[in-house]
Amino acid sequence: MQKNKIWLSSPHMGGTEKRYIEEAFDHNWIAPLGPNVSGFENDIKEYLSGDDTSVEVAALSSGTAALHLALIMLDVKPGDEVICQSMTFAASANPIAYLGATPVFVDSEEDTLNICPARLEEAILDRIAKGKNIKAIIGVHLYGMPYKVEEIHEIAAKYNIPVIEDSAEALGSTYKGKNCGTFGMFGVLSFNGNKIITTSGGGALVTRSEKLKQKAIFLATQARDDAPHYQHSEIGYNYRLSNISAGIGRGQMEVLDKHVGHRREMNKFYQILFSEFPGVKVMKEPSDDFYSNHWLSVVLIDENQTGGISREDIRLALEKENIESRPLWKPMHLQPVFQGTPYFGNGVCEKAFESGLCLPSGSNLTDGDRDRISAVIKEIFTK
Repeated sequence: MQKNKIWLSSPHMGGTEKRYIEEAFDHNWIAPLGPNVSGFENDIKEYLSGDDTSVEVAALSSGTAALHLALIMLDVKPGDEVICQSMTFAASANPIAYLGATPVFVDSEEDTLNICPARLEEAILDRIAKGKNIKAIIGVHLYGMPYKVEEIHEIAAKYNIPVIEDSAEALGSTYKGKNCGTFGMFGVLSFNGNKIITTSGGGALVTRSEKLKQKAIFLATQARDDAPHYQHSEIGYNYRLSNISAGIGRGQMEVLDKHVGHRREMNKFYQILFSEFPGVKVMKEPSDDFYSNHWLSVVLIDENQTGGISREDIRLALEKENIESRPLWKPMHLQPVFQGTPYFGNGVCEKAFESGLCLPSGSNLTDGDRDRISAVIKEIFTK
C-alpha cells in the first residue's frame, strides 16, 4: 500500500476562509470586486506597513500580472532592457518578453543565492557602455530569503534605475526588521496554491504611491475611461482579483505569521537532521539582518564530501517513498526560450542548480511526516 504523499508545499487553510466566502455568497458579491478585495488589500497594507513605511496594495489575479503592470508603469518598451536575477522562476522574466524588451540576466552570490551586487554593477556598466536603455532591475527574494537589500539598492540608486522586488516567495520575510516587498519602487506578491498563504491563484502589487496603485487598478480592469459608455484610451488587462479569492486571502492573512513560524521550524529541523552528515549545506540566513520565511528549505550537496551521494540520489530516494522534492530553479540564462540573452556571472547559480534540492517545507507537515523524511535521509547516508 502506497504511503500518503508528502508535498513540497501544499495549501494550508486556517479555518476562517469559509466565513469570508460565505459572506460573499450571502451578499451576491461574486464579481471581481467587493468588500473582500478592499479588505484583503487593507490587510496586506497593514501587515507590510511599519513606523517609517506606508504602502498601497492592489490585489491582482497573479504575481505575474503584478510584475507585468509594474514594468508597464515603468514605461518598458521594445528595445529596452531589464536586468533580472537569473536564478528564479520563469514568471520573473516572462513579463519582460511580453513587452518586447530584452532581459539581462545576473548571477547569484553564495550567501543567499540571490542577485549578486558585483555582477549587477558589472552588467549595468556593460549595458551603459553599449548604449542600452536599462529601465528596471528585478531582484528576487529567492525561496523567501531576502536579497542583499542595501547593496543592491545602493547600486540601483547610483545609476538611477528603479527596483522591482519580486517578493512572490517572501511574504513574512524581513531585512533589518523591514518587510520584503516594501524596499523597491514596486513589490510583487504571489498567492498561488503553493505559497506561504494562498488565494488559490492570485497576487498583489505593492507601491508607496496611491496614484500608482490606482493606475495599476485602472490597467487591471481593462483601462476603462471615466465615461458612461465603454471607452478605452489605453490597452488594459483583465488582472483584478475576484471577491471570492480575496475572501480566502482574508482568512489566510489571519494565520500568516503562524505559517511562517512553522516553515522556519522546518528549516531548523533540516539543520539538525543534516548536521551529522558532511557535504550537505542547509541554506539559512547569513546574519541577523536577514529573516526568511523559509518558504522552501534548500540544501546544497557536495558529492566530494558526501562519499558520492548526489542531489539526484536524495531526490529519487525521497520520491520512492512518495515524498516530493525538487531541484532548484533552472537559471533563466540556461532556458531554451532565453537562449542568446545577455548574462553576467561566474557560475554560482549554475553550480547551485546542479547541486541544490528543495525539500518539503509546508506549514502543515506533521511529526509523522518529519519522521518519514528523516528515515529516508538517514538510510541514504548510513548505507
